[in-house]
Amino acid sequence: PRYHPDWGSLDARPLPAWFDQAKVGVFVHWGVFSVPAWGSEWFWWHWQGEHRPDYERFVQRRTYFPLRYVVLTTKHHEGFTNWGSPVSWNWNSLDTGPHRDLVGELGQALRESNIRYGLYHSLLEWFNPLYLADKESGFKTQNFVLKKTMPELYDLVLKYKPDLIWSDGDWEAPESYWNSTSFLAWLYNDSPVKDTVVVNDRWCNNCSCHHGGYYNCADKYKPGTLPAHKWEMCSSIDKLSWGYRSNMNIAELMDEASIIEELVQTVSFGGNYLLNVGPTKEGVIVPIFQERLLALGTWLDTNGEAIYESKPWRVQMENSTDTVWYTSKGPVVYAIFLIWPQDNVLELSSPTPSPATQVTMLGFAGTLKWQKSPGKGLLITLPYMLPSPLPPQSGWTVKLEGVK
Repeated sequence: PRYHPDWGSLDARPLPAWFDQAKVGVFVHWGVFSVPAWGSEWFWWHWQGEHRPDYERFVQRRTYFPLRYVVLTTKHHEGFTNWGSPVSWNWNSLDTGPHRDLVGELGQALRESNIRYGLYHSLLEWFNPLYLADKESGFKTQNFVLKKTMPELYDLVLKYKPDLIWSDGDWEAPESYWNSTSFLAWLYNDSPVKDTVVVNDRWCNNCSCHHGGYYNCADKYKPGTLPAHKWEMCSSIDKLSWGYRSNMNIAELMDEASIIEELVQTVSFGGNYLLNVGPTKEGVIVPIFQERLLALGTWLDTNGEAIYESKPWRVQMENSTDTVWYTSKGPVVYAIFLIWPQDNVLELSSPTPSPATQVTMLGFAGTLKWQKSPGKGLLITLPYMLPSPLPPQSGWTVKLEGVK
């Protein structure tokens, strides 16, 4: 029968039998709200219609991600390039494997998210006949450098305009072989990124910790004191490898507390912290690595004020312990403590309080009570935390204003 445009007619239509028979279905919500992928499918309304603070904070975090830069391996020591290098025939990601420009695709994605892009590049190649011949000559010939290494470095800069070049593979030959100084002069003077690019210190066999841009010095380098030169600590979630290992086990991975501790120590000493994950061959960051990165991001959501744009304070760590570390921004001092005191009282002997001193805790509303320590410094009464006995994170930050 034909149904009429009134409820009496429409409601009389029998329900098709398949629906009652089916019983189970899958609901798929997919639309522009899938781009931010946060909150709910009402994202646009909560953000632009109601101006809800939590949605506006999310948009701000999307603009300024917890990770401020990413460094991708464009070529490791075996010589395979993750872009279509014109001097790496059939040994690159365009001619074989994924047949994709991995360097370019990741760069575009990062820049759409306002994340700085760094390119790791190995100067040497273990098995390249040109390199082996140069090595055999005692590095008196430079065929490999002139035909392979330098053309690739220039190509990377001109094609992808990186914010950072993370050089490696430098340790076997002097700067006279690598032509490093000539390349860096061009990079700083005439390249398209001459005013913005940053480089590390691995450009020759005696360059590390002495020459280049910022210092890496060595893998997982920890200076122990405040260096006079800008530096970076590179570390890896997998303590035994930089690349993905299918045979790794949980005991061989850094936990959240260890990652935060390394980060805090590094930043207190004025360094940058570059944390490594190794994707699978499919380009997937496995769940355990995701969990570690997300935990770090969550911690930075609360404590990032003490990390981003901070400077070392006059004291880097509390003199009686290595579980309290300091950073600063102008007159403001941040004390990051890695172990929650059992009596809920944090003792700091390095800051000198004044009548105007005010103490707050990042992620906690309101001010904290404090009093002068019997010796020097101050005693801070921390908030009572639930669930008992401690919150499920590692590392908390008190913000000190009006201290000397």
